[in-house]
Amino acid sequence: MSCSDHNRVRSKTIAFRITPELNEQINLIVAASGMTKQDYITSKLLDLEVTIVPSTYTYAALRDEMREVCRQLNRIRNGCEPSERLLGLCERLSDLFLGLRCDDAGSQIEDEDDMVRKMERC
Repeated sequence: MSCSDHNRVRSKTIAFRITPELNEQINLIVAASGMTKQDYITSKLLDLEVTIVPSTYTYAALRDEMREVCRQLNRIRNGCEPSERLLGLCERLSDLFLGLRCDDAGSQIEDEDDMVRKMERC
């Protein structure tokens, strides 16, 4: 027997189908956000800003995904072309890692590039 929905705050169900690859990407982003999948998807559908607050759980989820990407990259190192899925995952992970940067300053490489540009010839 199913439970009655009349006393529930969230009494409506919305469902849709996605590909396994898209599900993997969504799960990665949800894990990084620290939100529930329901809250994350609702926020994105309503065009609300989602702020990722770094936590040990966030770092662990991203670390595990990065390890898998490294395994895949090592596997294809000997001349195989990376799959579109792997390239998409790499791009998504790099966006998440860059989004976790706490400082607004540039990286060490960017700082060195700025120093070289500012140098004058004698």
